[in-house]
Amino acid sequence: MRKLYLLAISIILFASACTKIESSNIGGGLIPPIDGVNTFDTSLEVITSSFTEDQNATRVYKTDDHVIGTISNDPLFGTTRASAFFELKPTFYKYYLQGTAPNRNVDSAVLILSYKGSYGDSNILQNFRVFEINQNNKLQYDSAYATSVNPLYYGTELGSASINIKTLDDSIRGRFEEAKNQIRIRLSQTFAARLIKTYDSAATGNNQYVNDSIFRSNFAGFAVVPDQGVGNALIRINLLDTNTKLALYYNYQPTDPSLKRDTTVSYFRFRTGSADIRETSGSANRIERNYNGSQFARFNNVNNVEKNDSVVFVQTSPGAYVRVRVPGLAGLPNMLVHRAELIADQYPVDDPISEKLPAPRFLLLSGFDSVKKQMVNIRNDFEISQNVINYESFGGFLFSRTLPAPYNLVSAYNFNITRYVQGIATRKDSSFVLRLSAPSNDSLKYSPPYPASGSAMFYFSPNSANNVAEGRVRLFGGGFSDKRYRMRIRIIYSKI
Repeated sequence: MRKLYLLAISIILFASACTKIESSNIGGGLIPPIDGVNTFDTSLEVITSSFTEDQNATRVYKTDDHVIGTISNDPLFGTTRASAFFELKPTFYKYYLQGTAPNRNVDSAVLILSYKGSYGDSNILQNFRVFEINQNNKLQYDSAYATSVNPLYYGTELGSASINIKTLDDSIRGRFEEAKNQIRIRLSQTFAARLIKTYDSAATGNNQYVNDSIFRSNFAGFAVVPDQGVGNALIRINLLDTNTKLALYYNYQPTDPSLKRDTTVSYFRFRTGSADIRETSGSANRIERNYNGSQFARFNNVNNVEKNDSVVFVQTSPGAYVRVRVPGLAGLPNMLVHRAELIADQYPVDDPISEKLPAPRFLLLSGFDSVKKQMVNIRNDFEISQNVINYESFGGFLFSRTLPAPYNLVSAYNFNITRYVQGIATRKDSSFVLRLSAPSNDSLKYSPPYPASGSAMFYFSPNSANNVAEGRVRLFGGGFSDKRYRMRIRIIYSKI
């Protein structure tokens, strides 16, 4: 089970104008003025390349929002298609519905999903189809599936609905419920009759509701799959929210024949915290990326050759990252480093779709241990104290910066690596190959500031990073023709 850290995150949006020399956006009040006599500044060139992430590495956990939908028109990154698989179960066993099975009349079965937000163009309708998960591919209650999970989970189609994202926050008022932020998909009458009339827990009849094992052997859960190529947005749902449920509407004859028939609803839910952990619901979220024909496909460094691209691409997990090499760090003389920062600015996209598919709210700058194949923190600058990350001083959250014409206002990211660079200059610490990524659920090996020793794994969650699959950006690379816009490391220093 993923370790969750309660993070007090202070997100500060900066707005600054860049003229001849950028002003630092983090901790700038402590930097002495650059006079060319006592204090100097310089920029180190970086070598940048873009890569796809390991599609088996990203996982969506039960407590996370899951995404469903299709992005079919992203010129930077191609297409995305996201499907959700999950179990909704009776809330107790031995489960029963009101009345006896022969005396129940079926009204309907409705799959209700808790809507938590969207990423993309909300003006385009999407069509969601609901399938029954195949018994041969049941979800496991104790598994956290990768977003590359095999999609062949579903068999019989149970229903479908056209989804208008702009109306999902409308209020729903009825006899049994007053709510909003719901996706409602009516399922087939055959399926409704199966759960309302055929399934029972009576000793003399069918016993599909006697216990969890028997119920799962008769019904393995739902797959919600968007139609391919229709829509340009991902929709977030939450399975644990009380808005998510399977609603079975029916009327029945009470056991007292003098009473009139009554209409009611029974709910199945996503189960957690059961006394028997085996009764916990399983879930998975498949996110398919297809980069064919996209701009990123032309720059994706699939052969891992050393090159310095003019533009680079970051897409929130499961997506793409940038490898950053800084050859000039190894040869730094001993100096007093007042400020060192990695500057990464958006290379703007002129098409209107970029307003609908904005940049990630958070980028992570990390080192990468190529032997152990894991991210490591930028020691001495990226710190964790009492489970709180120093985002405010280290950087990484999206802000806006004005660049010289013709680019003007762009998305930007800054990272304070002052103590990292000071350690290289003074103690001749080893320098890393750096990685710029947009994590959702991910981890890195954390080492505390010098001279402390030891290390531990730190786990990001969507609350401390990005919602899964939400955000993408094209940045100026180290090889861009105009030096004013390149990704680079800027150092303000004094000689010793």
